Amino acid sequence: MILNRQSIIVPEGLPFILAAGIVTLGLGALGFSTFAGISLAVTIFVACFFRNPARRSPDQEGLVISPADGKIIKVEKLRCSDLLQGDFIKISVFMNVFNVHVNRIPYSGTVKRICYNKGRFISAHLDKASALNENNAIVITTDKGHDILMVQIAGLIARRIVCWIKEGMSVKRGERFGLIRFGSRLDVYLPAASRIAVNIGDMVRAGETVLGELP
Repeated sequence: MILNRQSIIVPEGLPFILAAGIVTLGLGALGFSTFAGISLAVTIFVACFFRNPARRSPDQEGLVISPADGKIIKVEKLRCSDLLQGDFIKISVFMNVFNVHVNRIPYSGTVKRICYNKGRFISAHLDKASALNENNAIVITTDKGHDILMVQIAGLIARRIVCWIKEGMSVKRGERFGLIRFGSRLDVYLPAASRIAVNIGDMVRAGETVLGELP
């Protein structure tokens, strides 16, 4: 089972919020009201970034939900020969700094493989970010034998990918599994025969928006 991550703020954000809060109090105590106001705004922004809202996932079998909040920037068919073998449909979700950054499981199954790759930090909305940036690839096998790949990708500002699950774990659709700090991207690979329910430019919500339906 995944650790309980249902707090309003994810624990990984508390050190950042605390540090920003201490700076704000210090500036206020020294009488630097203008800088204290700016610091307070930064503290509120950081707290909002690490927010962890409750979400209700659809119950219908076969539906794959978005693992991230953000905007669909890519929907394309391609052939995979690395972690996955065969034809798949890649759906890319870009998360800006104002989106919720807690990631969720797109479909129930077993974590088959996790592969972390240290890389660069170019802007996450660029196509080459999928291949060049720091990323964490997770393959989930469903009970019907379908493989779904999701890749957490760091961005220009993002400097830390967090993943709470491990290989061999059983996971459920909609469960929280990680986050990426301060702006990023998440790619999802579905079997080529899947019915896709989103288009480029659509806004999606992790744990709620349906990306498609498995064959």
